[in-house]
Amino acid sequence: PPPPANPQPNRIPGTRDSLRRRSLRHLCRIPRLGRSLPFLPFLTYRLISVSAGSRPRGWCRIRVGGRRRRHMAHRVDNEYDYLFKIVLIGDSGVGKSNILSRFTRNEFCLESKSTIGVEFATRTLQVEGKTIKAQIWDTAGQERYRAITSAYYRGAVGALLVYDITKKLSFENINRWLSELRNHADSNIVIMMVGNKSDLNHLRSVQEEEGQALAEKEGLSFLETSALEALNVEKAFQTILSDIHQIISKKALAAQEAAGSGPPTQGTTINVADSSGNMKKGCCST
Repeated sequence: PPPPANPQPNRIPGTRDSLRRRSLRHLCRIPRLGRSLPFLPFLTYRLISVSAGSRPRGWCRIRVGGRRRRHMAHRVDNEYDYLFKIVLIGDSGVGKSNILSRFTRNEFCLESKSTIGVEFATRTLQVEGKTIKAQIWDTAGQERYRAITSAYYRGAVGALLVYDITKKLSFENINRWLSELRNHADSNIVIMMVGNKSDLNHLRSVQEEEGQALAEKEGLSFLETSALEALNVEKAFQTILSDIHQIISKKALAAQEAAGSGPPTQGTTINVADSSGNMKKGCCST
């Protein structure tokens, strides 16, 4: 059919904006957290928890292209005391993504594919009487992604160094991963070594004593887990989050004691960024 005599290029037919205004109202869903988003380090974003397929609970305003426009998203959860960034590192195929999904969503996928770039998810839980928001980053194990994922070590206060108990090579590569972690992450980062897939004991090629010995040599905590059977996954995260929180508490107490012994001041600033994480002050960002 021939085009209309007076086309309106900047309007969407049938919407209120097309009838009253020339500006467009763009409605879109915020991407669900936990999906692969390798470009996130290069953007400034606000952490918003969104579940795929669910109805939005509220509205938030996000500035796009210099204008504020309404986007559908869940309300931001600010009810926490600390935000801790934890990274999962190790060879491809050792089960990092399933550890992430088991801890954050209590799910396991038998046909999971290799992570592309980096993905992350969050979970809020109680640790020693404090509400902790754990932000878990799952880094790709393939060598071709090392240049991308090395940027994700920045700001991490904890790391799970994962190997597969049925793959000797993944255990032998632990030293390489540990070296990379110590080169890119903060020197005070809390590290736990995890031997995953303990449900495949009949295929075991790395004995538990070997993992324990290496962890003790490097000064790391150690645990064997099974993401399939949900064995020790919760314990691993609870342990590392508790260790991080204890470091924060000790630093805060030492700072308070130092401030109490000096002359009175209007306030005390406690810097725990080098070994603890981020304490909540309104909304958070990485």
